[in-house]
Amino acid sequence: MMNTDFNQVRGRIFDIQRYSIHDGPGIRTIVFLKGCFLRCRWCCNPESQEFAIQQLTMNGSTKTVGRDVTVGEVMQDVLKDMKYYQRSGGGLTLSGGECLGQPEFAAALLEAAHYWGINTAIESTACAPYESIQKLMPHLDLYMLDIKHMNSEKHRAFTGVPNERILENARRIATSRDCELIIRVPVVPTFNDTPEEIQAIAEFAATLSGVRQLHLLPYHRLGQDKYEGLGREYTLAHLEPPTNEHMQELKEAAEAVCRLAVQIGG
Repeated sequence: MMNTDFNQVRGRIFDIQRYSIHDGPGIRTIVFLKGCFLRCRWCCNPESQEFAIQQLTMNGSTKTVGRDVTVGEVMQDVLKDMKYYQRSGGGLTLSGGECLGQPEFAAALLEAAHYWGINTAIESTACAPYESIQKLMPHLDLYMLDIKHMNSEKHRAFTGVPNERILENARRIATSRDCELIIRVPVVPTFNDTPEEIQAIAEFAATLSGVRQLHLLPYHRLGQDKYEGLGREYTLAHLEPPTNEHMQELKEAAEAVCRLAVQIGG
């Protein structure tokens, strides 16, 4: 009988979303973990950034954001949709926030999913010590890794951190060949939405062993109201989402410098 002590590992989440088709293959359940190392100006989940439990007020109603749970409690929700995973090739995706901020909890969630034969994926910036990433690798099928910019200073200006650790971890993850690696780029006006900036990321992604896909994710303002609900200013309120035509231009620019399968959305 396999040791199932992972069920008792505790962590902090702020949401569980079922029936997702945008966060990995097939129909998936997304578990959102609290806490992040970055402070991206465009973040659509600002309630994820602080590890602390918070109060969020929207439409005149205040709710608590964040709760402490065990892996076993999370898996009770995840297991409800086994038939959908099996039929669609879906599974469990960890998002946030940044799941690497809670590496023991994230690793235990992935181990529990594999115990039940469920496909696993994470959405992550890889901005953490590589030792944290290694804890997840044995039970990870797909790593969806954000590369936001190749210029470290501009990366710092828009996210709060430089990019050297992220790029080095991307190289190490690709070399490990422990899981499939997809590079994703949140395309944000005034930050990285020129053909030259996207080409620089595409050229880097093409150097990563085993990477076959590059996803360009258009900026949106769906999380804007949450900032006010947290008592924070949304500093990108003046930006308009990129047009379909501009996204197609960026897709073609990336395809011109790499042989990866480039797609809009992910």
